[in-house]
Amino acid sequence: MAGLSMERCICIHAHFYQPPRENPWLEAVERQDSAYPYHDWNERITAECYAPNGASRILDEAGYIRRIVNNYSRISSNFGPTLLKWLEDNSPETYESILESDKVSQERFSGHGSALAQAYNHMILPLANSRDKMTQVIWGIRDFEHRFDRTPEGMWLAEAAVDVATLETLAEQGIQFTILAPHQAGRVRKIGGRSWKDVSGARIDPTRAYLAKLPSGKRINLFFYDGPISRAVAFEQLLNSGEEFADRLKSGFSDRRDWPQLMHIATDGETYGHHHRHGDMALAYALDRIEADPGLRLTNYGEFLEMYPPTHEVQIIENTSWSCAHGVERWRSDCGCNSGRAGWNQQWRGPLRSALDYLRDCVTELFESKAGAMLHDPWAARNDYIDVVLDRSSDSLWLFFEKHSSHQLKPAETVDALKLLEMQRHAMLMYTSCGWFFDELSGIETMQVLQYAGRVIQLARETGNVDAEPEFLRRLALAKSNLPELGDGAAIYNRWVAPAFVDLCKVGAHFAISSMFNGDHIVPQYCYSIKSVDYRHAEAGTARLALGIARVTSRITRESRELRFAAVYLGEQVLHAGVRELDKKEDYEMLVAESMAAFSSGDFGELLRLLDEHFDGMPYSFRALFKDEQKRILDIVLSRTLGDAEANYHQIYEKHGSLMRFLKEMGQPVPDVLRFTAEFVLNSDLKHTFETDPVDFVRIAMLMEMVKREGVQVDEAGARYAAGNSLTRILRRLQQDPQESETLERANALTSLYPMMPFSVDCWHAQNIYYSILDKVFPEIARKDDPASRRWQERFLALGEKLRISVPDLAWKPELQIAS
Repeated sequence: MAGLSMERCICIHAHFYQPPRENPWLEAVERQDSAYPYHDWNERITAECYAPNGASRILDEAGYIRRIVNNYSRISSNFGPTLLKWLEDNSPETYESILESDKVSQERFSGHGSALAQAYNHMILPLANSRDKMTQVIWGIRDFEHRFDRTPEGMWLAEAAVDVATLETLAEQGIQFTILAPHQAGRVRKIGGRSWKDVSGARIDPTRAYLAKLPSGKRINLFFYDGPISRAVAFEQLLNSGEEFADRLKSGFSDRRDWPQLMHIATDGETYGHHHRHGDMALAYALDRIEADPGLRLTNYGEFLEMYPPTHEVQIIENTSWSCAHGVERWRSDCGCNSGRAGWNQQWRGPLRSALDYLRDCVTELFESKAGAMLHDPWAARNDYIDVVLDRSSDSLWLFFEKHSSHQLKPAETVDALKLLEMQRHAMLMYTSCGWFFDELSGIETMQVLQYAGRVIQLARETGNVDAEPEFLRRLALAKSNLPELGDGAAIYNRWVAPAFVDLCKVGAHFAISSMFNGDHIVPQYCYSIKSVDYRHAEAGTARLALGIARVTSRITRESRELRFAAVYLGEQVLHAGVRELDKKEDYEMLVAESMAAFSSGDFGELLRLLDEHFDGMPYSFRALFKDEQKRILDIVLSRTLGDAEANYHQIYEKHGSLMRFLKEMGQPVPDVLRFTAEFVLNSDLKHTFETDPVDFVRIAMLMEMVKREGVQVDEAGARYAAGNSLTRILRRLQQDPQESETLERANALTSLYPMMPFSVDCWHAQNIYYSILDKVFPEIARKDDPASRRWQERFLALGEKLRISVPDLAWKPELQIAS
């Protein structure tokens, strides 16, 4: 491909990643209260970063939205496979925008897509054994091919951590390039030259591609990003201005270089919106400025490599990374790299890795012996198991075992084989880098890797009667928490991880308890299938009884058991449940008859005695419920109590509200109890009103006036979230029927109230929907000149004004065009 000899190219790479947060036993992310008002951190960061970068705003001089663009199609990026899976399931619009942008980038960049693969679950590969290195790379490639429908050219390494063995693995699997930090380069020379030049200390010229010749004879291309500008983007507030961002990128070129230059940076993708609010908009604006400059060319790594192959070769510095000044020590020692909590140490990192290494090696022997009796080559099967992870259908399983089983597997053998492969999957997940990155052993990222370890321990017990837990805990006890009250890693494991173990009986208990509070709600089954075979239910006042038979099946391992269960709720927090495997059906029928009789007569003591005897105890309580369902049911249980408390607060407020206003007018302090009452009542009413459909606009206006008059503190995060969702609901209805005038008027009425609010409302989703209608529907209506169409145009453009979207002045001009 021809190119200008002195061409100046710019490439911005974003590494988008979140640690896997799924409960290992449920394959789902449970509620994380620290992410309020969102359900979990994945959802929150999606709202702040991943979704906005798929629909970023470019503003005009007045601060109104001029264009909405997809940043992903103009930058280089990689997404962690586990994050993409979450997006696919929970934010499909965002997921599709990422996939579509790769297709657009292929058209933009000479057939080279901008998406890169990533080593599967962000394991630090220089610290991994050779088998894990290989599987991580293979799984990352296969996941990428499954989603993007093409072979990846490049692969991002977790924390850019690299050694020669890792580069050998990449090259062996056909990866053409990876991206490293400038301080990871050791020395360079011209291809064919004899003398090397030392470039350690980040002295490598980042504006060209380099070739690494490996000991095996294989080769791989390397790009070393511009360090100072990358740091300015990530840590020095460069994203405060899109114009300054673009200018700083252009400053990386030099007239003294007599070769085509690639000015490129690499940062965490979350920089663009999560770490820096509206960072996506600075990125969009900078990309626009660069594209408008005739002396610059936006590119990606694949296109640049084709146009300008390496003229120099490089040797890396072994065991280095982009985020640890001490190589890869951050993931195995107290090297001094941390998040900055004064007085804390990270001496726990070494014992944590030692414990996990022991567990990995312990189950390796089990895997080889047990899986070897069923599979031709257990490790080749593990490499291909990603195909099952991506598609757990019966057809996918059949194809997998048709290829790998050494004989026709019996159902029990299939379950064991899948459990062994899941044991290996979790033995890799437990090395996710974030478990070591932060300051404290009990942090949520480290707790997550310990949960994966717990799942490995459970599966080893079930498949080979191997109990690795005692020695694992002995080693883990050497990891000391910075919080004295938590003790050590073994205590933390026993306190939080061991109680989280789930088996089919616990799933049955979850179903039994949830079913009593079901109503129209479907009991979440997560990665299990729960088929009700028989179900009996009775209520008397607040008391409830459920008995039944259910077949519980894991969709992951295909393990299945038919269970009988009973659950009795006697009010408030008093709940007991029991589960056991079904043996004699007649015993179950007798239990049902006797239990129903005792319940109907109100003899709860006899009922509990019967159930306790039949189930050898009733060990399950509300604690057996999985976290999201636990919250839903406890909300039901507490609803009457909370309703009474809320009513009492309202009575106090109504009775003493005038006194509060008098004290405020007199400049006297309002007693805390009255101030708290007012805040509770008004925040509660405001949230409920926004969540009610249709929204009562008069009530909203009245509440906002009372908030202002009383001077109360508004729960800004919760109110902003609820207000934005209320507008989104209306705009979604308008999208379904754009010419429905009543819906349009409701949108106008609600947005008219937003200036009254002491916080900015999140209109992001609503703006996207409006922009879509403006682009696709409005031009057609704008050609009409009848009174109804004119009225609709006027009201629609008025709504755009309130949403701060740049709209045309004269709606009924046929020649009107919408900027795209």
